[in-house]
Amino acid sequence: LALTPETLDFDEAATVSGGATTAWQGLFDHGKLEPGQRVLVLGAAGGVGLFAVQFARKIGAHVIGTASTHNLDFVRSLGANEVIDYTTTDVGNAVHEVDLVLDTVGGAALASVWPALKRGGTLVSIAGQPSAEKASELNVRTAGFSAQTSSDLLSTIAHLIDNGPVKVAVATRFSLSEAPKAHELSQSGHGRGRIVLHIAE
Repeated sequence: LALTPETLDFDEAATVSGGATTAWQGLFDHGKLEPGQRVLVLGAAGGVGLFAVQFARKIGAHVIGTASTHNLDFVRSLGANEVIDYTTTDVGNAVHEVDLVLDTVGGAALASVWPALKRGGTLVSIAGQPSAEKASELNVRTAGFSAQTSSDLLSTIAHLIDNGPVKVAVATRFSLSEAPKAHELSQSGHGRGRIVLHIAE
């Protein structure tokens, strides 16, 4: 448990425990990202990706994000140094010598990203299991994980939100009775921000 950020309402605060903590742990606990390194965030407009872009920029990393066409400007507004439209561009051919890939998409996006990594780099995925054969061939360290929330981490992130520059983005708010619609939206891809189920007034 932790106090909610003072600058957020309850729905906005609900985006932090899942999205922000997953981004933080993917970048720093598992990805070991350091200032000056190059990081590629797959799904940079999504509920985890939007926090990953901001956290990585906060420490001084060079951030490359992928997004669909209508989300390119949004990802730029988060601070990404480069934004790639994955609907028109082969990311694996467009990006090279990346120290860390944070994959929030899985599937074909994960399978195609290997050429972007430098030898000895790191691939962290929350959406699939990276190929052990490819990782061995390219001398790439891989990791998959499920986020573990702690009071200290929530408090750290709340401080960053209240004091800038980290911001949240709620994609859509649904009532609990609309949970099937929320699930359908979550499976559609091309999302921006977190989906919130508002349980009670």
